[in-house]
Amino acid sequence: MLCLIGLFAILSSCTGSLDVGNINLVNWKNDRHGCNGLRLRDVEEIRKIKNTFLAKYNQEIIKTFGRPDRVELAGRSQSFFIYYLEPSDNCETKPEKEPLKVLFRFNAINKVSEVTVTNLNP
Repeated sequence: MLCLIGLFAILSSCTGSLDVGNINLVNWKNDRHGCNGLRLRDVEEIRKIKNTFLAKYNQEIIKTFGRPDRVELAGRSQSFFIYYLEPSDNCETKPEKEPLKVLFRFNAINKVSEVTVTNLNP
């Protein structure tokens, strides 16, 4: 059993960045909470490739896109990573409407089960 845990730890630490097409990851990671509008430039590319992230582990998402702007826990051991595409409440100028965001939904084993670009909250 201990060997299996060690093997899992080694394999999960070896995960690398995912293929993100034409998304500028430098801009993405430098635009926390979408405050500078840099992530919004990549919204069409996200919509185009979002299904390629299905069944990827949460650590692969973090290594690719950086720390999520917000994490929400849901029932049945599910969670959401939220990356804002438009300025959120954490920016100097407060948004007038709910900002556009990318939601990565994770199942109980931390694999992406859904990717959504939306103004709605999980």
